[in-house]
Amino acid sequence: MAGGGEFAEIVDRDGVFKYYSDGMWKTSSSGKSVPIINPTTRKTHFKVQACTQEEVNKVMETAKIAQKSWARTPLWKRAELLHKAAAVLKEHKAPIAECLVKEIAKPAKDAVTEVVRSGDLVSYCAEEGVRILGEGKFLVSDSFPGNERTKYCLTSKIPLGVVLAIPPFNYPVNLAVSKIAPALIAGNSLVLKPPTQGAVAALHMVHCFHLAGFPKGLISCVTGKGSEIGDFLTMHPGVNCISFTGGDTGIAISKKAAMIPLQMELGGKDACIILEDADLDLAAVNIVKGGFSYSGQRCTAVKVVLVMESVADALVEKVKAKVAKLTVGSPEDDCDITPVVTESSANFIEGLVMDAKQKGATFCQEYKRVGNLIWPLLLDHVRPDMRIAWEEPFGPVLPVIRISSVEEGIHHCNASNFGLQGCVFTRDINKAILISDAMETGTVQINSAPARGPDHFPFQGLKDSGIGSQGITNSINMMTKIKSTVINLPTPSYTMG
Repeated sequence: MAGGGEFAEIVDRDGVFKYYSDGMWKTSSSGKSVPIINPTTRKTHFKVQACTQEEVNKVMETAKIAQKSWARTPLWKRAELLHKAAAVLKEHKAPIAECLVKEIAKPAKDAVTEVVRSGDLVSYCAEEGVRILGEGKFLVSDSFPGNERTKYCLTSKIPLGVVLAIPPFNYPVNLAVSKIAPALIAGNSLVLKPPTQGAVAALHMVHCFHLAGFPKGLISCVTGKGSEIGDFLTMHPGVNCISFTGGDTGIAISKKAAMIPLQMELGGKDACIILEDADLDLAAVNIVKGGFSYSGQRCTAVKVVLVMESVADALVEKVKAKVAKLTVGSPEDDCDITPVVTESSANFIEGLVMDAKQKGATFCQEYKRVGNLIWPLLLDHVRPDMRIAWEEPFGPVLPVIRISSVEEGIHHCNASNFGLQGCVFTRDINKAILISDAMETGTVQINSAPARGPDHFPFQGLKDSGIGSQGITNSINMMTKIKSTVINLPTPSYTMG
């Protein structure tokens, strides 16, 4: 049960979840809390502390001190603690998954999967960190023209300092540990600012790291309103790196942040291009999985289908048949389609649907909404003048645009301000590679829906979809910097063998 058993100390006597600082669970001096609304009931289910700017300052101070000591901790010891945290995380998958169900309406089975996946990510990161951080480079000067061998250069990767991690609501545990684990194995300290929806799941996850025995001050978790501590955190002089996953807020952060490394994934309008020779059954399965899993609330969801006109009717019928089999209801019942995260999200999605209706899109199902719950909807004959053709709905609504040529599909994909992922379905691998090269996206999937993962794969976006690259190895490298030591010899020295 959330906040029970080993997690009892993370809740105060009024039932408000505490924040984590200097190895202790604390109540904010503000005396205020932030409500977390259950998407299904649309009533307050949890409350978290509304931290103050002064409390953020104290967190940064302790994080800076703890990092200096942690950087002197042997790599094997860092990895050992991460493996322990992974085991604790998996051991407590049930209460954490319960939080995901109540906070973000994630289907129960998917919620458990997210926690287990997160534990696997932490363990893999520990192993990968030992490998790549345990190696350096040795360079000799005479490899560059005009030089004798009088200089030996030793390079290694060293930590950045304090990493600020800001994950999104849709994967508040997995996309938190994807930032926490690389930061820690690299020798950094970590300050986590979880999303409001998903904050309690994140706090439970942080307690697993606490139970694993990490040093005080190394990991902190502050909760509160973005309007009060958001900019204060991202512009704080004590922050040496920001890893952010979310939406337009990331663009604002990138403009305000100091001269520090940024790792950002900011959403996408992932296009699915269907060629005439495609396996339509395979395409239909992936379109439904990619477009409607977790009610379309994924950055890598299929957001627009671009299908050749000659096979469009057949594809739409196959997709319609599969959409009709999706279950709609509560996350506790493990339904395929569950309520979207907030009422404002549901209103935004409805606005896109009404715009498409007004402009003549074909509704393959009746549009239906009850509260935050929106039934899955496939829109055919969508045109470029409709908002849904370009905007990211982050909901269970999928537009189909019929195209007369591959070039038309590539043009539509590349005209988007986003460039996260895309996919192409064809039996011709040569065409697939040519289209992949032409699509301006960070990743192109061939004959499969877009996806983030496995978690060690590189994951990056172009244009407004982000800065830098994620994936375990890339994240570890991004959260370090190169240190060189040069040995100068009085005379050239060569190995004779």
